[in-house]
Amino acid sequence: GIRTLADAQVIFLDTPGIHEARSLINRRMVETARKTLVEASVLLFLVDAAAGVAAGDRALAATLAPLPTPTIVVLNKVDRVARPELLPLMATLGQLLPGREIIPASALTGENVDTVLGRVVGALPEGECHYEAEEYTTATERFLVQELVREQLFRQTEEEVPYGAAVLVEEFTERPGQDVLFVRATILVGRPSHKPIVIGTGGQRLREIGRRARLEVEALCGRRVFLELFVKVEPGWAKNPRRLGELGL
Repeated sequence: GIRTLADAQVIFLDTPGIHEARSLINRRMVETARKTLVEASVLLFLVDAAAGVAAGDRALAATLAPLPTPTIVVLNKVDRVARPELLPLMATLGQLLPGREIIPASALTGENVDTVLGRVVGALPEGECHYEAEEYTTATERFLVQELVREQLFRQTEEEVPYGAAVLVEEFTERPGQDVLFVRATILVGRPSHKPIVIGTGGQRLREIGRRARLEVEALCGRRVFLELFVKVEPGWAKNPRRLGELGL
């Protein structure tokens, strides 16, 4: 996303986590993350305070430690942790990334969010703005619709189908004479057992995914939306280079 202030413009790039990648999709995600580490002017290392400093956090810290790029450690979700428990977490992070500032924050309550933004702005190099002030993202509407459907998929299935599913927008059109955006999307699942989970009893869950996603898309696009959702079993989609390319990976 893009945040334009009176004296600065910040372009945020949200990357996948860096982890041991074995499958093709995971390798591509890690490649994207590592490329961003090199290109970014400032790095934000987000750690879930409620989950503690996990093995993945330690591995990523080891990757970040030797980099010359300004790095800010954000200990998020502090609203879910008792204050005395924060000090040991911050001490551990301080050992993993010596010399980096550690900011306890909560995206939910807004605690220290402005502080984080201020530190980012202070670390940015001087330069011209790349985008108009009213622009808030570099992503296309089509991509954002895909992400909104995927968000509702995960929310409504309560992570029963966590990373074995993807959303592919196959139609994104405005038909002549109709002030309606037509969207047709397919939810890809890797296992036959996942399909009934997504559809739900009598199709109820899929309808709810569609209803909630449609409201989000209408708010995003500022017009009425006709959203059609389908579920397709496609074993091995995450290993298919062509399919991953269609999904932007």
